[in-house]
Amino acid sequence: MDDDDYAGPATVRLDERELPVKVRLIAVNEPIDGRIHWSGRIEADAALDELLGGSSSDMELVTAGGRAEGKIGEPDPWGRYRVTGVGPPPFEMDPPPED
Repeated sequence: MDDDDYAGPATVRLDERELPVKVRLIAVNEPIDGRIHWSGRIEADAALDELLGGSSSDMELVTAGGRAEGKIGEPDPWGRYRVTGVGPPPFEMDPPPED
């Protein structure tokens, strides 16, 4: 299984609003379904709290290396929001090793 990760700046797009955030993401190529699953956390952010009101939503996450649609969940006890998606992640991944 090949894993890739990203930590750094991103933009969350929700309901035609854009918010700059900091994220930590990982992408995993799942051999069971043959698709890439990515997930991670958005650091606590007051503007995101205000926009979401503690609820979950569909969103688009954008980094300098790409963009992807996914879900943003409710905040954890530390105020971070979990994000998940299936398909190419919103960052560049290393190419798979050649056999």
